[in-house]
Amino acid sequence: MRMERASQRISQVARVVTDPSVAAGYCTDFTGRWRGSTPLVALPGDTAEVAEVMRICAEEGVPVVPQGGNTGLVGGGVPMGGEVVLSLRRLTGLGPVDAAAQQVTAGAGVVLSALQRHVRAAGLDFGVDFAARDAATVGGMIATNAGGERVLRYGTTRANVVGVEAVLADGSVVSRLGGLAKDNTGFELPFTGSEGTLGVITAARLRLVPLLERRATALLGLPGVPAALEALAVLRSLDSLEMAEFFQAEGLRLVRGHTGLPSPTREEHPVYLLVECAAPRDPAPELHAVLESLHASEIVVAADAADRHRLWRYREAHTEAINARGVPVKLDVALPLGELPGFLDDLPSLVGGCELYLFGHLAEGNLHINLIGGQDPTDAVLRRVALSGGSISAEHGVGRAKTPWLHLSRSPAELAAFRAVKQALDPRHLLNPGVLVP
Repeated sequence: MRMERASQRISQVARVVTDPSVAAGYCTDFTGRWRGSTPLVALPGDTAEVAEVMRICAEEGVPVVPQGGNTGLVGGGVPMGGEVVLSLRRLTGLGPVDAAAQQVTAGAGVVLSALQRHVRAAGLDFGVDFAARDAATVGGMIATNAGGERVLRYGTTRANVVGVEAVLADGSVVSRLGGLAKDNTGFELPFTGSEGTLGVITAARLRLVPLLERRATALLGLPGVPAALEALAVLRSLDSLEMAEFFQAEGLRLVRGHTGLPSPTREEHPVYLLVECAAPRDPAPELHAVLESLHASEIVVAADAADRHRLWRYREAHTEAINARGVPVKLDVALPLGELPGFLDDLPSLVGGCELYLFGHLAEGNLHINLIGGQDPTDAVLRRVALSGGSISAEHGVGRAKTPWLHLSRSPAELAAFRAVKQALDPRHLLNPGVLVP
């Protein structure tokens, strides 16, 4: 009855979807592993409508799942208990680029690629980038503290956010979009990384970086991860180093079968390290000088922009190739770099009979472990990560998938603090119940 009243009231203040066949697209995550249902998808067009939807849901006691581009991989944006889905996709406003401050204000529904086009036209760039750029939204990136391929140089999303506007569980609005470089008037409300559990992000003031169009890219074939780490240590001497990605022979074979791409190297190698430098001037000479000092089995250097995009395709097509193979269990973890070789030695025995496809961001020790078939080895893998002093979630969030294991990376005191903040901002637990906060 409460849901019926809420649905009727919401339909009077915002655009809604009630047709189950249409709503189904909002109820399944990118992997296809998490599938739920909702009686209503609300599609507000501005912050005022978001606030009104939240006010109605609070009055009726109806739970809400905020959702951006629905590119999540841990079930954090899927309505598993029949909640109202609050989609932010229509909040696509982009303010003028402030070149002096190197900032811009963006709506929560702006997709990353649209943000990039907008700011690059003004000679600037956004520091975060990853393969899902055409679907992932600003709000979702902030809610999960997304990382991606350029964390080595610019940090995660948290480091690139100046301020946030959000609607709280009771419909009230908090807004910090002024963009002041110095504003020491208390602590920031913790919306970044909160996964929709503390408020609904509607807009953000973003920090921009210089647009570096001169790039040099190389793919190194290596005998193993220890060799890749040795190469990375040398490459870090380059001020222009922006990305350092790795993948394995098994993943490359899968990508080639899925895409039809030819082999990027003359021979197959156990591990591949993809590096890219960016600078105002051509970084190729300094990259080449460092590459000559490395003991790589084989090195392929991109000759032009088309060649560079081709090399990146081998890395960025991993996710789609894996999904085409089957519904994967995805474990996004981070480990201290010194612990990586030992962990990877143990990994095959931990995953049992699963097909294993591994890639990630080497400079941050961030592994994307993709498993198909067999018994779900999540518990064994995450406990081994924790034993090495790692994190059970590097950049995809905790969502529903990893909440039972959050205690492996957070102390009892930290979990108690999480619950206290949640209780203060959402005392009835209407926002994304079952996600992140145990």
